[in-house]
Amino acid sequence: MFPSLVVRSGRSAWKGPYFVAFPNLREAMENNIPIQTQARSCTILPNFVGIRFMVHNGRTYTPVLVTQDMVGHKLGEFAPTRKKFSYKATKNK
Repeated sequence: MFPSLVVRSGRSAWKGPYFVAFPNLREAMENNIPIQTQARSCTILPNFVGIRFMVHNGRTYTPVLVTQDMVGHKLGEFAPTRKKFSYKATKNK
């Protein structure tokens, strides 16, 4: 992780990025199985690229496939917590 990315994230540079140690990370890479997690604030590291995560959005688990462009962002940014609003036509009009 570059120090400039840490500075932009608002976390102290000497602490480094916040991430959770996933015990089944190597197993998920080999067998291509998703990792279920509720750690939305976990920073995506370069060694997470190509791994599928199931990120909890408060109700269900949303599938997220990590790509190179996601490195440095948080897992929760790719699992929206609010459902999309749409107007519904009424039947009686």
